Amino acid sequence: MIPDIAPSHLCILRLSAIGDTCHTVPVVRAIQRAWPDTEITWIIGRVEHELLRGLEGVRFAVFDKSRGPSAYSRLRKALDRYSYPVLLHMHASMRANLASLVVRSPVRLGFDRARARDYQHLFCNRRIPARSRQHVMDGLFEFAEALGIERGELRWDIPIDAADRDFANRVVDAAVPTLVISPCSGQRVRNYRDWRADRYAAVADHAHSRYGAQILLTGGSTELERSYAEKIARKAACTPETLIGRTSLKQLLAILERAAAVVCPDSGPAHMATAVGTPVVGLYATSNRLRTGPYLSQHLVADRYPDAVRQAFGVSADEVRFGRRVRNPAAMDLITVEDAIGKLDLAFAESGIESAGGG
Repeated sequence: MIPDIAPSHLCILRLSAIGDTCHTVPVVRAIQRAWPDTEITWIIGRVEHELLRGLEGVRFAVFDKSRGPSAYSRLRKALDRYSYPVLLHMHASMRANLASLVVRSPVRLGFDRARARDYQHLFCNRRIPARSRQHVMDGLFEFAEALGIERGELRWDIPIDAADRDFANRVVDAAVPTLVISPCSGQRVRNYRDWRADRYAAVADHAHSRYGAQILLTGGSTELERSYAEKIARKAACTPETLIGRTSLKQLLAILERAAAVVCPDSGPAHMATAVGTPVVGLYATSNRLRTGPYLSQHLVADRYPDAVRQAFGVSADEVRFGRRVRNPAAMDLITVEDAIGKLDLAFAESGIESAGGG
């Protein structure tokens, strides 16, 4: 049975992705608040650990999927001295299922059958209650609720090193508002979440001309992302500064912390920005903002998902499986420049940022 008192140790399994691990942090903080003496081990992916390393009160066991089968033996060795009264299996994937086999725990709590993808139910002996139509973070909080823990105030406090903040201070112009545009979703092949480069350029020009904003383009080091940044810079009348492939995750988090707003599709930076309290203008047409949108900026999402669903499937968004994706890059064309600019103006207004002309 699930313990009714705080256990000495607790294991959390959530390998990826960046956004989902950001969603997990407030759950960890709620557990720490309720059970301050419980030692927490978090099994996490290598890339995600780069962002969350140093998280107060958490011992990380890093799973590096790039090592293939040896990743499991390395994880077993890292956990060999430990046993856990409870395993929170918060990642429904076959890779995570196999990783869970190295964890010694009598209570293995997973998702309900509807959400237990890749046969997760076969690797768990307890399940959270079946609930539908929830944001991902709300679903993860159900694991804490199953332990009798209330969520309380959302808290992230992801540590940022002084050197990474110094980097952000050098990049971000403190004299003007900074708009970060993270144009790509990180999908190397299935880039159906990415908006047109000329539309990003139009938003950048609006922010620069109306608010005097500094424009920073951020992203990974893939050829797709580099090409996108070049197109945006070429089409924009202003001169965005390109940081594509030039930041670590911690440096990017420090930049997002100092930004006035972020514009991006459904991607990790949306949730990183949320974690540091920065407004996010999300561009959502191929995915449902109610499930994966920036948690604290739902009202700032340029949302054309209902239109995309109607166009793709001939039914309303309420009639398809919750969270079903529209796997068509053309769906993002439903989001207009005016949609994004309207939400950006709202984000700036809420932050007290006036136009460069003072109105």
